[in-house]
Amino acid sequence: MFPITIFIIIITAVVSFICFSNEHWMNKLIFHPPSVHHRNEWYRFITCGFIHADIPHLLFNMYSFYLFGGAVEYFFRENFGDRSYFLYILLYVTSLIACLVPTYYKQINNSHYLSLGASGAVSAIVFVYIFIAPMQELQLMFIPIGLPAFIFGLIYLGVTAYLSKRGNSHINHSAHLWGAVYGIVFFIVICKINSKFNPVENFMFQVKEFLYQSKHFFNR
Repeated sequence: MFPITIFIIIITAVVSFICFSNEHWMNKLIFHPPSVHHRNEWYRFITCGFIHADIPHLLFNMYSFYLFGGAVEYFFRENFGDRSYFLYILLYVTSLIACLVPTYYKQINNSHYLSLGASGAVSAIVFVYIFIAPMQELQLMFIPIGLPAFIFGLIYLGVTAYLSKRGNSHINHSAHLWGAVYGIVFFIVICKINSKFNPVENFMFQVKEFLYQSKHFFNR
């Protein structure tokens, strides 16, 4: 079957490129809390994840999604069987919604507030990957060495929480933070219901092994 990750990337790219040159559709699909609240345009929670501000914004989100989405999708196929495609799509779509709920309540009467992009859902996918493979090396742009995925995740959450609290940015850091948290919770729940894989146990075991080995290395 055609990979769902690639399918989502194609749809997102097509919709984003259409909206780059069509202000009407950009305004119709973008996340605008007062429109949701007063006009019941709840679809904006989802549609805003398929549009982007510009090509670099689109490329960054979709490249990040491609890097991690394929591995997460493969894990779903191997562990969730016939339900895998449904659960993977459900993770992505509900992440788009969940990551914006705090923003919605905070900006519900701010007529000037707008948000767009798939970052919240991508964050959810990244953190599912981190729970699957916490020891996999990842590299931050400003750190020239590979870090275990769980350390990358802790740095990401810390920086994102700080930036979200500080505000004064055109980037919705809150969506990144809550997308990541939602992704972890969603993954734990569906594993509990649909498989014998225990993501928390797997994560803790691998992290403890890393800390144990690190302790012995530095005590030599």
